[in-house]
Amino acid sequence: MAIERFHIHVSDELLDDLQYRLQHIRWPEQSENANWERGTELGYLQSLVSYWRDHYDWRAQESKLNGYAQYMCNIDDINVHFIHERGKGPSPLPIILTHGWPDSYLRYEKIIPLLTDPASFGGDPEDSFDVIVPSLPGFGFSGQPASPGINNFRVAGMWTKLMTALGYPTFAAAGGDMGSGVIRYLAANHPERLVGIHLTDVGIIRGLLNSKDSEDLTEEERQYKTKAAAWLSQESGYMSIQSTKPQTLAYGLSDSPAGLASWMIEKFRSWSDCEGDLSQLFSEDELLTHIMIYWVTNTIGSSAQMYYENSHSLPPLGRIDVPTGIALFQADVLLPPKQWVERNLNLARWTVMPRGGHFAAMEQPELLADDIRAFYRGLRSKL
Repeated sequence: MAIERFHIHVSDELLDDLQYRLQHIRWPEQSENANWERGTELGYLQSLVSYWRDHYDWRAQESKLNGYAQYMCNIDDINVHFIHERGKGPSPLPIILTHGWPDSYLRYEKIIPLLTDPASFGGDPEDSFDVIVPSLPGFGFSGQPASPGINNFRVAGMWTKLMTALGYPTFAAAGGDMGSGVIRYLAANHPERLVGIHLTDVGIIRGLLNSKDSEDLTEEERQYKTKAAAWLSQESGYMSIQSTKPQTLAYGLSDSPAGLASWMIEKFRSWSDCEGDLSQLFSEDELLTHIMIYWVTNTIGSSAQMYYENSHSLPPLGRIDVPTGIALFQADVLLPPKQWVERNLNLARWTVMPRGGHFAAMEQPELLADDIRAFYRGLRSKL
């Protein structure tokens, strides 16, 4: 499998086209005092777009991103983009980090140095990692699948091929959101390759949600079922359309930068521990660079297709026996009941964080990196 260096360079024509679109947005009306209850608030989005149009510097961000060791390889006829940063320690443990939606491989940008070079941050060089961060197929700079069927199960198989090509017969893995699903299928289907897995969530537990006899559930599981039903009723509209009609959605979001920003920004606000104020956690440059990854690659449509594939073609996922660490961030979506996790995964570490939300690696990188290092400290001898 050929692995080639990759360098980001977006054409001037594409950036000029974006600038034109940002200057000619047709804004909708907003109900009086609607705030965020009905979706992305008009005033906030107009302010963000104004910054995007007049102050945001993609070339500066592009140069920064090109400071990482980036590569491209072809796996199962799909080009896979990934970062591969070597650890600075006596025996770095390879770890593959998998992102989700609506973020990108940049979800893990802040923790890469914390994992590759812990000594520079007051840690132990014995805890260093070789860090591999791929872009999911159909996301960012990875290729868009030409045929259907690329779901979490298939991506897990692709990741084993990637790690083999990089010379890692055994490795660690961590992920959240869609990345959690990929990593759990990786553990279920290729346990011999893993020293352990580290997760920040376990997705929506459909088995609990659909259980008919609540008397068989623990109190914590009953509470989860109630919260999950309410969340799905009020917050899962994005999931419903991306799981059923992603192509219809793609036309509008691929054509309108304001529409794309609105679709993504609402989730960063709703799922993070920002208390309704995005500026508490994220700079405008940080948010816009995530949005730009989707815009310059035109992958919002192909990323939504993963929701369709995961809801139509995923095989069942059984119990996972690979040692598992769970770090729960209190503002995340639908924290799982510990009893369910213990029944379905080989739970070796359970940490409830004092703060942070769904985008843990972006919001609280030090807390997450510390937990990953601590979890794998006792598992390194398996390598």
